[in-house]
Amino acid sequence: MNVTLVFKSLGSVSFFLFGKNERIALWHEQNNRYNSDLKEFRQQAVYLLEKLGKEHNKLRSDMEGAGARVDRVEREMDYIETKNPPKPCVKAADKMVEQDVVVRERKKEEFFELSVCVNIVSNLKAMKILKRLGSPKGVWTKDARSAKVYVFNGTSDNTLYEFNSVRELLASSGVSKGRQITVPIAWNGTGHAVYDGFLYYVSESSELQVIKYDLKNGSVADSSVFPMDDRSPVYQLNPETLVDMVADEDGLWALYPAGDTINLAKMDIDSLDIELMWDTACPRNNAEAAFIVCGTVYVVYNTKPPSRSRVQCVFDVNDMVSSGEAPLVYFPRRYGAHSSLKYNPEERQLYAWDDGYQILYKLVLKKKLWAIMPPPEE
Repeated sequence: MNVTLVFKSLGSVSFFLFGKNERIALWHEQNNRYNSDLKEFRQQAVYLLEKLGKEHNKLRSDMEGAGARVDRVEREMDYIETKNPPKPCVKAADKMVEQDVVVRERKKEEFFELSVCVNIVSNLKAMKILKRLGSPKGVWTKDARSAKVYVFNGTSDNTLYEFNSVRELLASSGVSKGRQITVPIAWNGTGHAVYDGFLYYVSESSELQVIKYDLKNGSVADSSVFPMDDRSPVYQLNPETLVDMVADEDGLWALYPAGDTINLAKMDIDSLDIELMWDTACPRNNAEAAFIVCGTVYVVYNTKPPSRSRVQCVFDVNDMVSSGEAPLVYFPRRYGAHSSLKYNPEERQLYAWDDGYQILYKLVLKKKLWAIMPPPEE
């Protein structure tokens, strides 16, 4: 009986050992298959990565080639635009004959009643990017009667910053390093002007107000309601600005919308009364900013998305700028679009704000044609 039990035990052990060997063999087989599949997958992954790297290099090469071709096309377009400029939008008197000497002399006398400035913009001489400071939109400007610089960060606030010079602004790490000036009535848009120690700006409330603020005394010197029912922006590409206050050699001006075009008003710097008004015929569509030099308005246009800014509409308050004389000025390619352009008549420079960058443009001026022509023979 004991022998029988021994044989049964041995048989059970043999069966157990045989089953275990089968499981081990099956595991080895599955492991080998897994290793083989993994090796094949790695080979395929290496092949695909190599192929992807080659295609990436080819795509990068194609992109570089396309970029070079685009740059070449832009240079060619700039050349063509320079040689064949589109006709600027210049408003002239309906019955004015540009070559009529008698009309020219009469207009000259009318002009001198308003101004003794006879310059017109010829070109841009240089561009200098000073720094990046603040919001994408804003204003920085310099009072032509002093060295002080003023920074308006953003498009709506009651605080501005005063710096003693451009050098001090450059040395600062932010706007807060300047002297903080808080006005009692918030400013809106980017249409502010600093002229002879006073800040002129527009405030939007139930009525559109022009505020005259004494920067030395820190008080409101005067205010007036601007007679404009249309609350459309004066420049389509800068919808925050309804009225643009502008200072030049002849004093204070206001650019404002009138339907689809831009109107101009000559302002009295003391009373803020409107002395004269003109329809410039310059379209608001695609306009981004404007500046005035010697009573001549230069409206700057762009596209959306931004490309190259250009002066494409010129209006002279005395109709003394002929179509052929009006410049077609292109600004260098930059970061975005101008939110403001402020002219300094003493330096003959534009203080520009572009996507948070503070930029200076040096202008080249020349005499208007009628100013250098000899008087008519009697």
